[in-house]
Amino acid sequence: MNDKWIRIIGIPVVSVIMHVVFAGWPQHYDADTGRHFLFGLFITVLLWEGNRANFLLMRRLFPHYDQTARRLVLQTLASIAYTFVATLFLNWLHEVLLGVPLCVKGELLHAFLVKLAPTFMVTSVYESVYFFGQWKENFQRSEALARAAIQSELEALQRQLDPHFLFNSLNTLSALIDDTNAEAQRYVEQLADVYRYVLLSRDKSTVTLAEELAFVEAYVALHKTRFRDDLLVEQHIAPGAGQGAVAPLSVQMLIENALKHNSISPQSPLRVLLQAEGGAAGYVSVANNVQPKTGLATSTKVGLRNIIDRYRLLTPQPVLVHNEAGLFTVRLPLLQ
Repeated sequence: MNDKWIRIIGIPVVSVIMHVVFAGWPQHYDADTGRHFLFGLFITVLLWEGNRANFLLMRRLFPHYDQTARRLVLQTLASIAYTFVATLFLNWLHEVLLGVPLCVKGELLHAFLVKLAPTFMVTSVYESVYFFGQWKENFQRSEALARAAIQSELEALQRQLDPHFLFNSLNTLSALIDDTNAEAQRYVEQLADVYRYVLLSRDKSTVTLAEELAFVEAYVALHKTRFRDDLLVEQHIAPGAGQGAVAPLSVQMLIENALKHNSISPQSPLRVLLQAEGGAAGYVSVANNVQPKTGLATSTKVGLRNIIDRYRLLTPQPVLVHNEAGLFTVRLPLLQ
């Protein structure tokens, strides 16, 4: 948090204001007045820095928007507890340094309530800055998602047939195929499943992993018609992971990249492993053995960069990419 100037200016100003409000403006200036001003400054530093540390801790423990209520409750309770302990400590320290306690025992509660004023003042400053920062970030993210969706739709219109037209054409083609040609019928049905998913998901920012994997199965089945046993796809999905969300077509695009950039033959089959971990911070990963096609230009990784950019707009969790020991792996965070 870049709050250097807020602290440099705010701490002395709050210290002077609190001293004037509760002790009045000094009528004369001497060493005793200076000591009281310095001790007041020390009080402000102790309360400010302690509550600032508490705010940063709570923000780190509860960073998400849906955790705001819990964070505010715990943050307030922790600030009150810290201020109470600080009041006792300051009373003892004042007696040690200046020979008299800051207040008599009967006035400790009043002193504690007085110190809650700068406590809530500091907390309000940081909470306001944090709230407006989060609001601005969420607004910018929503705007970026909207722009990306519009751009994606324009690009799709420029380079693709209308999926509705193609989907209807597939249904017509299926009716024309001889019923005895079961393999051709199955291929057309799988192709129709692929485009049905494209139609249903193109206006969504996320879909469940279970929906994406059902689409991936139909997509892989199309390619296995061509590659047969030279394409091996295996899934290990943890229980409950299917309810997590992913960006639509993201898992499919990773498999498409594996097919596009690697040679596939009976001597060198392509092996793709899909894994998904459950839990709040789970990931779905797509891994394949690396066997680059010869005679092709180096990949520009436009598809992978597109996935990374989409996820950056959806979650602070990063997309993880590893290419080592002959295995290329991309891990996508499961969204809530």
